[in-house]
Amino acid sequence: MHVLILGGTTEARRLAERLAAEALPGLRVTNSLAGRVSAPRTPPGEVRVGGFGGAGGLAAWLHEHTVDLLIDATHPFAGTISSNAAQAAAITHVPLLALRRPGWVPVEGDVWHGAGSLAEAAGLLPSLGRRVFLTTGRTGLAAFAGLDDLWFLVRSVDPPEAPCPSRMEVLLERGPFTLDGERELLRRHRIDVLVTKDSGGAATAPKLTAAREAGLPVVVVRRPAMPEGVPVVTEPARAARWVREALARHPSARRCGPHVSG
Repeated sequence: MHVLILGGTTEARRLAERLAAEALPGLRVTNSLAGRVSAPRTPPGEVRVGGFGGAGGLAAWLHEHTVDLLIDATHPFAGTISSNAAQAAAITHVPLLALRRPGWVPVEGDVWHGAGSLAEAAGLLPSLGRRVFLTTGRTGLAAFAGLDDLWFLVRSVDPPEAPCPSRMEVLLERGPFTLDGERELLRRHRIDVLVTKDSGGAATAPKLTAAREAGLPVVVVRRPAMPEGVPVVTEPARAARWVREALARHPSARRCGPHVSG
């Protein structure tokens, strides 16, 4: 049975590691990386890098490579890829599961301002602060390029794409980040407002705690909606269980002898 994991996230890598460690007989796993990060952390199993050419291209790849299960474990903001995955699964009748880390939830002391897009987030900034810690990734900075009265500290894994804010300093760093490190960063750069996407997860959450402690406003860009009808799990262990259950039902399992659960 062939499983294609659309990955590039910590959750996708942990799922691939779990499946590799279980060494399930008759299971083939291919990990697909978009190739947008210059030095990705390569998961175990087969790896392909690059896009598919839209929903039709992905459907053709699923058919050509006899994929039995499709797992969308991409970033919560990879809306186009998730939409293509849903369409390709419908075209090919390949079962699809989405693996998504839970979003962040505000707690007492947080001063959060929700935004539906990067453009909406940019519109909120002039009334909230003048020194901005921007942690929305290397793409989409065009939304902030016209805010010439503000200064931006931009953190991303790879150099950001133009157009960018005119007053900007770039930090090329990859998480996870520590709370002490985030506190010092806010202090050293005199940050007075934070902008982030609701990516969820623990690796980049310390910035939220540091902002709360400092009493800073945080602009949180909401996630795009998941395609309708796609089942979602939040833990790699649940996705691995879904694969095991499908493998037990697969015709090849009957050729390999009786299945013992547990």
